[in-house]
Amino acid sequence: MTDARLHLLLIVPHPDDEVYGAAGTMMAHLAADEPCGLVTLTRGEAGRTLGLCDSPEALARMREAELGACLDVIGLTCHAGSTFEHHHFPDKYLAQQPFDPLVETAREAITRLRPRIVLTFPPNGSNGHPDHVTTHRAVKAAWDGLPRPERPRLWYYASDTPPEQEALRPEWLPPNVRRDVTPFITRKLQAIACHRTQALSTVDFIRRFPGRITEETFYEVPEEG
Repeated sequence: MTDARLHLLLIVPHPDDEVYGAAGTMMAHLAADEPCGLVTLTRGEAGRTLGLCDSPEALARMREAELGACLDVIGLTCHAGSTFEHHHFPDKYLAQQPFDPLVETAREAITRLRPRIVLTFPPNGSNGHPDHVTTHRAVKAAWDGLPRPERPRLWYYASDTPPEQEALRPEWLPPNVRRDVTPFITRKLQAIACHRTQALSTVDFIRRFPGRITEETFYEVPEEG
């Protein structure tokens, strides 16, 4: 590495948002000695418990542990130069929070870590989840506010399959970046499985997007934004 910049920085709302669509890509960059970073905005305390815990606080602690185990498998936590930040904005209610602190969190991470690429959710949040949509808006606002020479490349999660919900289709962006992550498939599946509380989400993702297990797909925003 010629400098201390991150290669790829993910900014996502929930523990597990990093793993389905980008775990293999992170593994590939880390294997090439290209540091990666992750900013997770919430603790995921409003998600499903699957009977594994009995309160939002207990779920938050469990999901933090699951995320740590996942990042260990990916290799991010032990790779020199890589970084992980976990914020405590309220899960499920990002849209009701003051917007400026979310934008500032994204802007500060981007300007401090100087990634070559920032990855987040697309305008429709992929599935319309309000936290996904709000995170997109915050990251895009932070990116738009940077001088053009200082902007990293901006990627969104993307799928070849249009959303099942018709209301989400107008903002659907098909992928223009494809990454074959087959060499990392065993570790990617292990990383996914670390998120035990998200087992139903795992089944749903594999049912709907089986091809994205071995090929991770993204939409890169054109330079003109």
